[in-house]
Amino acid sequence: MKPRIIKKEALILAGLSFFGNPFEEKDPWSEENEIGKLWHRLMALMKEHSFDLDRLMANRNVCYEVHLSHADTALTGEFEVFVGTALSEIKDLPIELVVKILPPAQYAVFTIEGEHINTDWTQMIYQRWLPQSGYVEAFPFNFQYYDERFKGMDNLTNSIIDVYVPIT
Repeated sequence: MKPRIIKKEALILAGLSFFGNPFEEKDPWSEENEIGKLWHRLMALMKEHSFDLDRLMANRNVCYEVHLSHADTALTGEFEVFVGTALSEIKDLPIELVVKILPPAQYAVFTIEGEHINTDWTQMIYQRWLPQSGYVEAFPFNFQYYDERFKGMDNLTNSIIDVYVPIT
């Protein structure tokens, strides 16, 4: 899997966070794990505040899932998961939402398709591609980019996502 390398300006996101091991009780790509629950909460809030958010969102058809690791992530399996949407401006947000500002960066962008979505592509990226690429991780996060190509949890076979890894 060969990524494309791009530069991206700072990204302002509004959404919700979870910290811990989201897969402790349920498998990855399950709507019943902590990430699935987080997405359900976000979608309910976005529906409840749709009028307010419509004018602030940069693109209604795009959502982000950010995974932020810390020094003990490899030992504990715990990390922060943030799900949200990009904003055109930070103004009058519903109190339930938090804001993350991702710094400008160069990214390796991996397109993951179909049945490969439900595999351990993070291992392929971080243990195979990155060490051999000549790049290093610029920041301790990556994000998944969901647009109209993602067909839902019940249709991963026909879905496509992009994974952005900040590099230098």
